[in-house]
Amino acid sequence: MKSTYLSDGARLAYHDMGAGFPVVFLHPTPLDHQYWQPLVEQLGGIRAIVPDLRGHGASELGAHLPVGGFTRVPDAPVLTMAQLAVDILTLLDHLALPEAVFAGCSIGGYVLLELWRRAPGRMRALAFVCSKPQPDAEVNMDKRAATIAQVRAEGSSALYDGMAQTLIGATARQHRPEIVAELRARMNISPEALIAVQAGLAARPDSVPTVATIHAPVLAIAGGEDPGIAPAEMEVFRSAPGGCQFHLLPDAGHFAAYEHPHKVAALFAPWLKTLRI
Repeated sequence: MKSTYLSDGARLAYHDMGAGFPVVFLHPTPLDHQYWQPLVEQLGGIRAIVPDLRGHGASELGAHLPVGGFTRVPDAPVLTMAQLAVDILTLLDHLALPEAVFAGCSIGGYVLLELWRRAPGRMRALAFVCSKPQPDAEVNMDKRAATIAQVRAEGSSALYDGMAQTLIGATARQHRPEIVAELRARMNISPEALIAVQAGLAARPDSVPTVATIHAPVLAIAGGEDPGIAPAEMEVFRSAPGGCQFHLLPDAGHFAAYEHPHKVAALFAPWLKTLRI
C-alpha cells in the first residue's frame, strides 16, 4: 500500500507491505523504494516499510534546505543526514511505531547512523548493506564538488548513465545485462535534488565513534565488487558492542540487494530470526 505523510513541509511517500514485526528499508541514492523490492519479495513474516527518501521517487525535496554546509560549494543546498533522519522518525510517529528493525544501503546506512544518535531506543536492530561509518575523504569531497559542477552545466543524464555502469557489479552486469537499463530507468531524481544529496553526503559526520555505541544487533553486508565502499571500511561494524554479523559477497557491487536478492535474503532472514521478533 502506497501512502504519504508530511515532514517539515514536504510530502513524502512510503510503501507499507505485509504483516509482522516492522522492518524499515532505506534505499541508496539516486534510486527509490523499488531498490528493495526484489529482496522484500524473498522475505516473509515481516511488515516491510519502504519509504522514498526526501527528493527521491515520489517524495518531495522541500523548499527550504540549508545552504553553506558543503564548503567546497558554499551556495549548494544541503540535504543533511539529520533531515533525512527526522523524516524517518516522523514516519515512525505517523505509523505509531515505537520501534522497528532498520536496513539501509549506502546513504540509507548513513541515515541509520544518524537515527541511532537521535533515537537509539526505537531501533531494535540495524542492517547495513554497502554502507560505511567513515566520512568522505578529501578526494571524495573533490569528486562531489566536480559532480555538482557537472550537473549544473550539463544536467544529470550523463552522470546517471555512468553510475548505472560503474556502481553495478561486473558479475551482475555479465549475467544479467538487463539490470543496467532497469536501474538506469530508476535514476530520475531532479538535478536540484542530486546537488543537495551530493552536498549532504559530503557534509555527513564521522560515524566511526557512533559504531562504538551501538548496543543493538548489527548485520553488515559488503560487496566485493563495490567501487565506492571497500569491505575493509565496513569491517568497522564488527566493533559494535551489540554484536555484528559481517558478510562479504565477493560478486556484488554497490547495489548488492538488487543485484543478488536471493543471496542477501539468505543472510538477512536468519539474522532476523536471531532477533526473536
